[in-house]
Amino acid sequence: MTAPDPTPAPPAFPHIELKDLFNIVQHEENLPWQYFRDGVDIVRLYGDGITGPTAALIRFRREGRVPTHYHDGWEHIFVLAGSQRDQSGTIHAGTLRIHPPGTHHSVVSEAGCIVLAIYEKPVKFLGEKAGGAAAVAKGESEERE
Repeated sequence: MTAPDPTPAPPAFPHIELKDLFNIVQHEENLPWQYFRDGVDIVRLYGDGITGPTAALIRFRREGRVPTHYHDGWEHIFVLAGSQRDQSGTIHAGTLRIHPPGTHHSVVSEAGCIVLAIYEKPVKFLGEKAGGAAAVAKGESEERE
């Protein structure tokens, strides 16, 4: 009989380490940004935005907007650069805002910003046709006119 191997199994997901986040604008072009919405790009750190917890860097270009969406779970927004505004007011670099389950809001960044977004459950975009939010959550391009 062989003794069990005491070596732990490798993690299911790789470790993620992001350095120098407070200076992210100095190296933002080195990140693999993908289309999220007009004027808004995303880098998913983990999760797909559809089936469970997700963490992502979100870059709002000047006047970038995310339409009204509903939170079934907790959402943490940590502003790394610039500022953004929603119905609760404007938050600037260095600010963490936590939206509890059951809340909804829309977001705009007049001058542009980059945030770290961590959310427990997928958000639901209000007023979108079926499949639209899922396609956007995956980072797929929507049909543009």
